[in-house]
Amino acid sequence: MFGLVGLDNGIMSGLAKFEAPDPAYWCARGYAICNPDVRGVANSEGDSVLWDRQEGRDCYDLIEWLAAQEWCTGKVAMSGTSYLAASQWFTAAEQPPHLVAINPWEGVSDVYRDLVLRGGMPDTGFARQLRDHSFLGLGQKEDIVAEAERFPLMNALWEDKVPDFDRITVPAYVVASYSNTLHTAGTFRAWRRMASADKWLRVHNTQEWPDYYDEANVEDLRRFFDHYLKGEDNGWERTPRVRYSLLDLHGGDRVAVPADQFPPRDVTPTRFYLDGRSRTLVPAAPAAGVPAAYDIGANPDVVSFVTRFDRETVLVGYPKAHLWVEAHGADDMDLFVLVQKLDAHGTPLQAFTTPNQGAMLQDLTERGATILRYKGSDGRLRVSLRHLDESLSTGDVPVHTFDRVEKLTPGDIVDVEIDLLPIGLLFHPGEQLRLVISGRNLLGAMMPRLVEYTPANSGRHVIHTGGEHASYLQVPVQAR
Repeated sequence: MFGLVGLDNGIMSGLAKFEAPDPAYWCARGYAICNPDVRGVANSEGDSVLWDRQEGRDCYDLIEWLAAQEWCTGKVAMSGTSYLAASQWFTAAEQPPHLVAINPWEGVSDVYRDLVLRGGMPDTGFARQLRDHSFLGLGQKEDIVAEAERFPLMNALWEDKVPDFDRITVPAYVVASYSNTLHTAGTFRAWRRMASADKWLRVHNTQEWPDYYDEANVEDLRRFFDHYLKGEDNGWERTPRVRYSLLDLHGGDRVAVPADQFPPRDVTPTRFYLDGRSRTLVPAAPAAGVPAAYDIGANPDVVSFVTRFDRETVLVGYPKAHLWVEAHGADDMDLFVLVQKLDAHGTPLQAFTTPNQGAMLQDLTERGATILRYKGSDGRLRVSLRHLDESLSTGDVPVHTFDRVEKLTPGDIVDVEIDLLPIGLLFHPGEQLRLVISGRNLLGAMMPRLVEYTPANSGRHVIHTGGEHASYLQVPVQAR
C-alpha cells in the first residue's frame, strides 16, 4: 500500500501495524503500544462485526485490562487512521474510566451514511471488498452488503453503527482532510457532534498515511499525549483549537491556518443562485424561472453553472446545494453534485494527495480512487429519501433521516438539500467555481479498482432555477 501512494517503507521500523503507531518511536519515549486482534479476527474468539457499539464495549474491557497491568500507569490513549479512527468514536462513547485521550486520524463515524448507503444509494463496492478480503478469523463475519440490500432504510441495525457522540467527552486531537471521500464526512461529523470540552482539529492537505507518519506530525501528536498521559506542562493547551488548510490546486496550498472553530468565525454562508438561462451562478435569485435538464444516458448527461471571482476569495467550511428538481418518466432520482475549481481559462484544477503521481496513479484516478486525487467537493442524494432530520440539521449541514421513502409523482417539483464534503479552497482573481449536477457519479469509486456504482435512473432530470423555484449553491465565504 505504501508503494502505491509513493511512500518509502523506511519511514517506519517494520514493527508497526497497518495505520497504527510505530512502536520503535513510541516505546523509546516511554509508551507501550497494544495492537489487539478485534473480536472474531485472526486468533480472537467470537464473530466479527463492522464498526458498531459492540466494538466500543470490547475496547472498554481491553482498556480497563491494560490499565491494571503492572507496567501501565493507569492512563490509556488511542491513535490510528481509518479503522483505527472509527473504533475510537465507539470506544470513547462507552467512557472507559482509564481512557484519557483519543487521536482519530480520519475515519467514518456512521456506517450507513459514510460506507454503504451514502445519500441513500447502495454504493457498496468498498463494503464488499472489506467483507470479502478483510476480517479473516476463526468465526463468522458480518455480511454488511447483504444487510444493506435487506435494510435500505435507517433502522436499529444502522443506529447501532453510529456512536453516541454526546457521550464522547475525553480530550481529542482529531485529524481530517477535505479529500478523503470515505472518511471526510465522518471525521467532520464526529468533530462537530462530540461533547469533548478539550478537542482540537487539524485539517491537512494530503492523504492520511503520508500525514500520519510525517515526522513533524508525530512529534506534534507526542506533545498532545505527553500532556494528557504524562502530565507534562508543555504548552499543548495553547495549541490553536483548529488548524486548517486551504487548497490552491496550483501547488500553493496554505496549511496550519489557526482558528478557534470550524468554520472560522469570519466565514459567512453565501448563496449563489442557479440561472438556467445564462448557466451562471448569480448573487440574487433570477426573477424568471428557467429550467435546465439532461436525459439519462445522453451526452451530455450533466448541467453545470459557473461564476468567476474578480478578487481573491476563500471558501472554508460546509457547502450545500438547495435544488428544486423534477423527474420526467421516473418516480425517483439519484442526484450527484460536484463543486470544482477552474482556472481563469476554464480548465478544471485537480491535485494528487499522495507523493506518487506517476502513470499508474494517473490511470487509477482518471475515474475513481478519489481518495488519491482531489477533484472537488461532492455530494449525493436519492431524492425519495430527501426527508430532513430537523433535530440534527443546521443552516450549514443538512442531515437526512433515511427512514422513509417519498416517491415522486408526475408534475411534482420538490426541493432537496444535499450536503457536500467540507471545503477549503482558495480562488485567485479570474479563477472560477463550477457547480455540476448529474444523474451519474461524477468522480467514480472511492478506492482503486472498485466496481463503480450504477445509479437507478431513467427518463429526464429537470433542475428548476429562478422564479418560484430558485435553486442555489450555498458556500462558506471568508471575509477578506
